Amino acid sequence: MKKQKIYFHIDVNSAFLSWSGLLHRGEPGYPEKIQEIPAAIGGNEQNRHGIVLAKSVAAKRFGVQTGEPLARAREKCPELLVFPPDYDQYVRCSRKLMKLLSEYSPSVEPYSIDEAFVDMTGMEKLFGEPLDCAQKIRVRIRKELGFTVNVGISVNRLLAKMASDFEKPDKVHTLFPEEVPEKMWPLPVRELFGVGRSTEKKLEKLGIHTIGELAGSDREFLVRNLKSQGKVLWEYANGIESSPMVGREVENKGYGNSVTLPRDLLTQEEARLVVLSLCETVGARLRMDQMKGSVVTVQMVDSSFRRRSHQEQLGRMTDSTNEIYGAACRLLKEMWKGHPVRLIGVQVSKAAKEEYHQLSLFGEEENEKQRKLDAAIDKIRGKYGEDAIKRTSFLDSQYSHMSKGLNQAKRRNHE
Repeated sequence: MKKQKIYFHIDVNSAFLSWSGLLHRGEPGYPEKIQEIPAAIGGNEQNRHGIVLAKSVAAKRFGVQTGEPLARAREKCPELLVFPPDYDQYVRCSRKLMKLLSEYSPSVEPYSIDEAFVDMTGMEKLFGEPLDCAQKIRVRIRKELGFTVNVGISVNRLLAKMASDFEKPDKVHTLFPEEVPEKMWPLPVRELFGVGRSTEKKLEKLGIHTIGELAGSDREFLVRNLKSQGKVLWEYANGIESSPMVGREVENKGYGNSVTLPRDLLTQEEARLVVLSLCETVGARLRMDQMKGSVVTVQMVDSSFRRRSHQEQLGRMTDSTNEIYGAACRLLKEMWKGHPVRLIGVQVSKAAKEEYHQLSLFGEEENEKQRKLDAAIDKIRGKYGEDAIKRTSFLDSQYSHMSKGLNQAKRRNHE
């Protein structure tokens, strides 16, 4: 008889806040319990630019949302404290988490920098029953790594992820198929994975307000009104993971990061801000591993679950955040169709350790300057935070195609 699949979804509670708090613990001006006050990780506090990368539970009560401009977040919560991101710290903490999880299963599937799915099928003889094992993992992460996680348990990734979003922080929840009617169906429809603000409004116009009402709706009726999105949402509401939530690894070595946002991105300017933060993380990871890649890929999923991706061959190996961001912005411009976007991802692939430096049209002298600049930025940001230093090359004319969207967003948030 085929064993029933068992998945854990591990989700770090307020990851960027927790990880920044670990790095700056005890420093003057840094709160002892950053998660318990209205706080966010984002752009520069004085210049009032950037987006909210993470927010505390206290900030969430004011309506602050991940992915929104900081200026808007401050309007909702004037007392909001904003701290700069520390990308190298996030990468270090993420790797420690993934390494710990790999001790429990050979199949650990990173979903984002602070989330992972762990296939625990057949592991009962080694680590005990799923609920007991999940509790042990939760406690061990808190004691050894210094931050907390939620663990969701189910027979597929979708339900495991839904379970991990139940009461937080530092909790373990199950959501097996027989528990769906009691635990998931009474929830507002916006709590279903894949339902954003615009989709919620469409469903409410159809008289659907809870996940249970969505699950009990006629599937063909939903398809007529929402097309392919209706079919996917009906399946999700019934606990069916109709398409894999985690894609298979590409054959060539790749470094990537993606984010699923709680609200739709409506403009390229907003999307560029998200892309910039992703490129910073990917670039830092490449340099930390002393790797370079030659292919940049941007992936987008819109509010109707249409997935598209474009890639660009750079013609040379690079670990430069500027070059990665420039290619990503060009790809974003090619792909942008005006549809609201829920997920954006950036990947650098065909990566390898490069024993020599390739010449480019900009010249070797310029390349060497950029390498030294990236190294200096990584060192300073790793110690003092993201906004301790600015990439002035973003303002240079030869990089204007990269910085245009970012500068427009800055000006908009100043106004």
